[in-house]
Amino acid sequence: MESCPAKAVIAGGMGFALGGAFGLFMSSMSYDTPLTPAGQAITNLPLREQLRRGFKDMGSRSFSSAKNFGLVGMIFSGTECCIESFRAKNDLTNGIAAGCITGGVLGAKAGPQAAAVGCAGFAAFSAAIDYYMRMPSEE
Repeated sequence: MESCPAKAVIAGGMGFALGGAFGLFMSSMSYDTPLTPAGQAITNLPLREQLRRGFKDMGSRSFSSAKNFGLVGMIFSGTECCIESFRAKNDLTNGIAAGCITGGVLGAKAGPQAAAVGCAGFAAFSAAIDYYMRMPSEE
């Protein structure tokens, strides 16, 4: 597939699905016992109400995680595709640059220092993953 917008949408959709599953798993592992608006522990409520609130909380956490994963996937994939098209090369540099841009964009709301740390972090993570994926197999 050569279309960068299509790659970005597909990566965003897959990231959304993966993030939803991850968020669902992580929310089910949460051990916090939230309080109701009246200030009482949720464990003091009837079972039906506990389940309703628990599933609502799991759904909201799952959706939040899905949105974040989808956004990261879309930005990274679209950026990497555009860089690859511009450079006309498929090498490690594309992923590192795309990781830096993605981290910078995601951290920009928190200020320039957060954008720089996000750039460095995403670039390093992308470099490590890309390097591992490009290693020759021992077969």
